[in-house]
Amino acid sequence: MTRRCSDCGVRDRSLCGSLNDTELVHLARLGVQRRLVRGESLVRADDPPLICANLQSGAMKVSSVTAGGDDAIVGLLYPGDFIGRPFAGSDHHDVVALTDVELCVFQRADFERALTEHREMEQKLLQRTLAELDRARRWLMLLGRATATARVAGFLDDVQRRLGVNDCQRGMATESVAFDLPLSRGEMADLLGLTIETVSRQMTRLRAGGIIDLPGGRAVVIRDAAALAEAADAFA
Repeated sequence: MTRRCSDCGVRDRSLCGSLNDTELVHLARLGVQRRLVRGESLVRADDPPLICANLQSGAMKVSSVTAGGDDAIVGLLYPGDFIGRPFAGSDHHDVVALTDVELCVFQRADFERALTEHREMEQKLLQRTLAELDRARRWLMLLGRATATARVAGFLDDVQRRLGVNDCQRGMATESVAFDLPLSRGEMADLLGLTIETVSRQMTRLRAGGIIDLPGGRAVVIRDAAALAEAADAFA
């Protein structure tokens, strides 16, 4: 199944946003729509890198299996994010759907040709790669120095920013933003280097401070985005 690029909800946030309408027509012919259900894999560790993709909706995790057989999450993907390793070897991580997702998938060889033909898109991929490196470095610092409160607050702040709910909902003249967490409390604990009990205590602490609300399930409402960001930066 194919979809017109003009119908893509993440066109402005994806690599394809660097192309004009004429260039997009050609690229759209190369892409195929694919849907995955929660728990389904798009990429498996050490498989030949045959595809690239733009994530259009939902959330995915990048993970690897530890020597003890545990699944370790090392990254999260959100709408507008790029998946794949053009001009590179096999990845050593799995890419798995955390929710039902929609993707625009390209054969890697086709996408590599598109990158060489459109330098703006190639430069945008480089910029994103460097931004992801910066994000990874920040997380290393966060996990190495931050308090439990700062880790949980930083995670919530990162999720709401990368989901794009902040600007969207504030455009509707509301101070609060709401979203569903892509991870369970246990998965959050593994990602943040905490216990489930500590994650739950910190979520309750943020709620008691009027910073967030927890309506139930995985739903989170950000009541005070500035206070959340301040809590995330409180490393001491």
